[in-house]
Amino acid sequence: MINAFMKINWKLKPFAKLSLQELYDIMVLRQAVFIVEQDCPYMDADGKDQKSHHFMGYDDKLGLVAYTRIVEPGVSYKEVAIGRVISSEKVRGKGVGIQLMELSIKQVNDLYGNVPIRIGAQCYLERFYRSFGFEPTGYEYLEDGIPHMEMLRN
Repeated sequence: MINAFMKINWKLKPFAKLSLQELYDIMVLRQAVFIVEQDCPYMDADGKDQKSHHFMGYDDKLGLVAYTRIVEPGVSYKEVAIGRVISSEKVRGKGVGIQLMELSIKQVNDLYGNVPIRIGAQCYLERFYRSFGFEPTGYEYLEDGIPHMEMLRN
């Protein structure tokens, strides 16, 4: 459950509509978690941001605390993809990640209709993603030294 004192303001924008500050906030959060916290140097700027919608959750006091990238069909997979799913360590355990995924799926439905969604999930988060209707496809792989699996929500 989200802390009653925490008000998350959600925004969805295509890449071309991001402000410089929003783009900076996104890159800082992604680097803080995926590169520094997970000790995993990799090339985050992968050329997919420009073909994506960016779903951002801001807290008035903490700044950007949650984020997903909604990638259009044909870029990562033939289906729409939700990627770079992230919540700041400042809000973990407060239900923000659950709300982020629920709202990200809603955003996909608003943008593309009720279509299948594919993700590349870190294996340890399988149960989390299953709770939103994602099922493993059977394809597992290492990405930047971290076990991942493809999951599909029909």
